[in-house]
Amino acid sequence: MLGASSWRIEDITRDRVIVTPAPGMPGKVPFWHGDALGRPVELGKALGAFLRETASAPEEASIERLRAAGLDELATRNLLDYIGEQKQATGVIPDDRTIVLERFRDELGDWRVCIHSPFGARVHTPWAQAIEARVRERLGVDVQCLYSDDGIVVRLPESDEPPPADVIVFVPEEIEDIVVGTVGNSALFASRFRECAVRALLIPRRRPGQRTPLWQQRQRSSDLMAVASKYGSFPVVLETFRECLQDVFDVSGLVDLMTAIRRREILLVEVETAIPSPFASSLTFGYVGAFIYEGDAPLAERRAQALSLDRRILAELLGQEELRELVDAGALADLELELQRLSDGRKARDADELHDVLRTIGDLSAAEVGARCASARETPALLDALVSSRRAIAVRIAAEKRWIAVEDAARYRDALGTALPAGVPDAFLEPVADATGDLIGRYARTHGPFVPHEPAQRFGLGTAVVDQVLRRLLGEGRVVQGAFRPGGAEREWIDADVLRALRRRSLAAFRKEIEPVPPEGGARRARSQHRRCTTARSAHRLR
Repeated sequence: MLGASSWRIEDITRDRVIVTPAPGMPGKVPFWHGDALGRPVELGKALGAFLRETASAPEEASIERLRAAGLDELATRNLLDYIGEQKQATGVIPDDRTIVLERFRDELGDWRVCIHSPFGARVHTPWAQAIEARVRERLGVDVQCLYSDDGIVVRLPESDEPPPADVIVFVPEEIEDIVVGTVGNSALFASRFRECAVRALLIPRRRPGQRTPLWQQRQRSSDLMAVASKYGSFPVVLETFRECLQDVFDVSGLVDLMTAIRRREILLVEVETAIPSPFASSLTFGYVGAFIYEGDAPLAERRAQALSLDRRILAELLGQEELRELVDAGALADLELELQRLSDGRKARDADELHDVLRTIGDLSAAEVGARCASARETPALLDALVSSRRAIAVRIAAEKRWIAVEDAARYRDALGTALPAGVPDAFLEPVADATGDLIGRYARTHGPFVPHEPAQRFGLGTAVVDQVLRRLLGEGRVVQGAFRPGGAEREWIDADVLRALRRRSLAAFRKEIEPVPPEGGARRARSQHRRCTTARSAHRLR
């Protein structure tokens, strides 16, 4: 905002900010949340010991100690009153030997659990993530946690019984595995992954010497993380985990804390209050402030909320289900010929192009290979050339001899149990993570609308297996289910990119049908209609 006008920031240089007018757009006052380092566990223990000694010592001794620490009379009295009010509200003060679990209801009747602990945010951050995972596993609900150096706030839905204490206490041997399993889905991991990817030069600058907008970095980082997350040994992913678990979290301190609770070296005291205690009021104030500005968090680094819904019913409600009447049959036929490399301009002319056909389409019989070659008579020679150069192999799939690219050897072996011939290089025999999904996904990319029994018959699989894989691909957004083929009666599946191409071609075909005729054609049509009208009037007079 500048005055009463809104402006959009286009670029930020060394000495100026380039903006353009953005009338009608709501302006936002910028603010920043600093990523401060959490309190170390050693400092947390010292602070807890200070609270314990101050709360248990006589008032005169406490005043002398606070005066020696540099506090004036007013600060000393305020601190002692603050500690006294907390002790009066809960009966106990959290310190290095005591953790207080305070429960109370908020204004809406929901339960709020405040874990008063002085051990710092480096211990509380992984602890809060573990609590979220346990509550989600046991109660089936997503809770909202806020952590700080002084404790954790957990909001739970309304219930008759107060939340049990066992949701916050973990077995020391399992807490590390829980934290490692949950940190990958957090906004912290997304932001740290972006920083690691920038340091590794995986997100290069658009132009050297110029700043890259942060929103573009977030988008590029989100796309990169979507691909890298499939590979557990990707170096940037491992470095991000290491940075989160060692530099940001203190997992060893959390394990020691859980061990001390199990050994009764640290007591866990449960308290239920009608209103928040003074310490809890400070924690909940930060909780409210965090969620007031939740909408300003970057979209690419928010935690993804997985919604469980029936996409078929949603498509029906949105009117996206019935597309048979909107698909041009001619456009669908042409698209299927191109996807299968059967059109004249896409047939293979040499061994290299035939190898590309096998990699794109997958397994093909000898007759199918011949149909995709520019010269059917040269098909045996091209196949022999690929086999001799170890670029293709012959295998049996669904009791039929077919040819596949050697790069797909392990994929067919792991998905269909196909026996491979001798001589396949070891580089192409590495296990494939989702071999069946790759085959079904490629079948969808190279075909028009299909029903599950078609790829099942093609690969010799069960229809239920294919249907299960398709539904998994549907959840990933790679395929779409609906009514697409003109004149069809069953619900079909189609690849998302193929559906977009089919829509574009159908729209182009329909637009071509309603294109205006040239002026000469319009004049001829007008003269023809005039002659027909004149003939009709003459016949009427004769009658």
